[in-house]
Amino acid sequence: MTRDESVEEASESSGCFICDYLKRPEEEDRSNLVLLRSDPCVVLLNRFPYNNGHLLVAPQRHAGELADLTPEEHLACMQLLTRLAGIISEQMSADGFNIGLNLGRVAGAGLPGHLHWHLVPRWNGDTNFMPVIADTKVIPQALDSLYELLCRNLGN
Repeated sequence: MTRDESVEEASESSGCFICDYLKRPEEEDRSNLVLLRSDPCVVLLNRFPYNNGHLLVAPQRHAGELADLTPEEHLACMQLLTRLAGIISEQMSADGFNIGLNLGRVAGAGLPGHLHWHLVPRWNGDTNFMPVIADTKVIPQALDSLYELLCRNLGN
């Protein structure tokens, strides 16, 4: 399934894959790539990663704007991003990170109703010719393997 197909499928269900995953039993977390449910936040592996280790951090509550978050939700998400960046730096030797939000469809949000931060690890020289000639990105680690590594380091 492509990213566009996944976004379309989410809009046909409740409209929010994050909320859909949170309604499902925790036994399905692995197949849904939910790494951590940490009230009031959730961490997911990005099913369509820009780079190896690409994570999504979101409030569990459906909120589309920064102003919609409580101070506690905002702080908890920031603390979780900090913790995750530390784990990825240590376990995957990332040289840096892109961390950001796409607020609104015109800003590139595939899921504009449920804000989420992208945590994208970067390494020196991590760009290559594949996206240019084949519209493909080579990710050097399977999502399953990455899920295991991060779960161990998150304590679950």
